[in-house]
Amino acid sequence: MKKWMFISVLLLLTVALASCGSKNNGSNGNTAANSGGTPAASEAPAASPAPSPASDEASGTITYESETGPVEVPANPQRIVGLTNAPNILAMDGKLVGVDEWTGKDPLFKDKLQGVAVVSEDSLEQIIELKPDLIVAGAQTKNIDKLKEIAPTVVYTWGKLDYLNQQLEIGKLLNKEKEAQEWIDSFKTRAAEAGKEIKAKIGGNATVSVLEYDAKSFYVFGNNWARGTEILYQAMGLGMPESVQKDALGPGYYTLSSEKVPDYAGDWIVLSQMAGVENPIFETKTWKSIPAVEKNRVITIKTEESSYSDPITLDHLLAIFKEGFLK
Repeated sequence: MKKWMFISVLLLLTVALASCGSKNNGSNGNTAANSGGTPAASEAPAASPAPSPASDEASGTITYESETGPVEVPANPQRIVGLTNAPNILAMDGKLVGVDEWTGKDPLFKDKLQGVAVVSEDSLEQIIELKPDLIVAGAQTKNIDKLKEIAPTVVYTWGKLDYLNQQLEIGKLLNKEKEAQEWIDSFKTRAAEAGKEIKAKIGGNATVSVLEYDAKSFYVFGNNWARGTEILYQAMGLGMPESVQKDALGPGYYTLSSEKVPDYAGDWIVLSQMAGVENPIFETKTWKSIPAVEKNRVITIKTEESSYSDPITLDHLLAIFKEGFLK
C-alpha cells in the first residue's frame, strides 16, 4: 500500500514539474509588424519615419519609437483612451474605451463608438476608472505626466506629420503597420484615378475653393486643413485659386468677410456646412452672382463629418467628391 502511495506522489510531482517547464518556455506576446514604406504628401510638413516597433514577446509589449522617445506599449491594446487621433485609431479597429468630445460628436463614428466614454484631459478620475492600457494624447494636452502614471502614453504634435504618415504611425503604434500601409497605397491609387477622371471632365486648369462659414464670417482653406482639402489638392491634384494660395496655403485657413467671398471662389466650390448655422450671404446678390454658384458647381459637405483626415473620413469624402464633380 505504501509502495503504491509513493508511486502516486512521484507521478504527481513529475506532472507538476513538466507543467512548470512548459510555462517558462512559452511566450504570450505578438511580434511587431513588418516595416513598410512611408509615402509623403505634397506641401505637407516633412517628417522622418520612425523605425518599426520592436517586440517583447515575453511581456506582450512592443517598444514604439514616439516623437518623445521610446514607449513600451501593449502589443495588442484592449482599452485605449484617445484624447487625440481617435478617428485614426478607429480606422485600424483599435479598441477604444474613451474619446475626446469632437470625435464623440462625429456622425461617421457613431456606430463604432457605442458604449465608448467621452473624456477630456481634465477628467483624470474618469480615465482611471476606464482602466486603459494605452493613452494617445496631443503635445498640447495638459496633465501628460499624470496620464503616464495611469497607462503608457504616446504623444503626437498636431501637424508634425502629414495625414498619410500620421495614419502609418498609428498603424505602428497598434502593431498594424501592414494594414495601415495597405490602406495608404489603396487610397492614393483610388484618389489619383478619381483626380484624373475629374480633371478630364472639368478641365485641367479648373480651380476649386473649400469654404466654410459661421453666422458672420467665411473661411477658406489651404491644402491640409481637413474638409477634404488633402484629397482635392494633394491626392487628386486639383487646382487652387491664386488668392487662396496667397492667403490660406501657409497658415492653413484664412478668414473672410462675406463681401470678399467672390474674390476667393474657384471655378468649383466645396462648401462645408455646419448643422444649425446660417449666414445671410446666401440670400444676397454677392453669393448668387458667383460663377460657380450660377453654374451649379457647388458641392456641399457636412462640417461634422469632415473635420478629420482619417481613413474613414477620407473615404467618405472621396465618394462625395466623385459624385459631385462627375454627376
